[in-house]
Amino acid sequence: MNQATALQRPVIFCDFDGTITVNDNIIRILKHFDPPGWKAIKDDILTQRVSIREGVGRLFSLLPASRCEEIVRYAVDSVEIRPGFGEFLRFCREEGIRFLVTSGGIDFFVYPILKPFGISEADIYCNGSDFSGEQIRITWPHPCDADCPQGNCGMCKTRVLRSYPNSRTKIVIGDSITDLAAAKMADLVIARDLLLKKCQDLHLPHRPFTTFTDVIEILKSEFLLTGGNSR
Repeated sequence: MNQATALQRPVIFCDFDGTITVNDNIIRILKHFDPPGWKAIKDDILTQRVSIREGVGRLFSLLPASRCEEIVRYAVDSVEIRPGFGEFLRFCREEGIRFLVTSGGIDFFVYPILKPFGISEADIYCNGSDFSGEQIRITWPHPCDADCPQGNCGMCKTRVLRSYPNSRTKIVIGDSITDLAAAKMADLVIARDLLLKKCQDLHLPHRPFTTFTDVIEILKSEFLLTGGNSR
């Protein structure tokens, strides 16, 4: 990146499931409670035969709302956070880097898992949930707009990116096909797993990562940061 870009403080749009957390929490919940038919729906989402919004809604409709407390407790108590995440957040705060969570996950597990890290809910974009009926119903507070290249995302990551001006350097951190549309809009993608392969195939500007310690080093290298509120 050139010097002018390097001196900008970027905006980071970070996925949650499989990125901040080691595993995908939606898959983890469905695998644990194992309602009939969930695997076929999961495969339809990953192969893009159905939209994310339709697929995720169908997945959670398989679970009874009466098990709300049990489901939430399992999701929160058994989560594994990717190494280095806390240090990475401190680095972002020291450097004045805007950090947003852009998640296709659901509020009932995203909010409590992130609460210990002091991230404001205003900086967390995710889907909502309604346990008032017989089955869990997913709600969609951040739907696609007219400029979304896909439509029916559920939580539209490209809409969140478009809410920031093009003058801001945009970094997407993610792991999955659900991050790809946003990755195509980013100045830099920090990727792992399937998203990394897609970035390689499409020649998107990217760097691979395994832990958030890796992400800190990438940011230091790409943006000439030192990790001490340097300017």
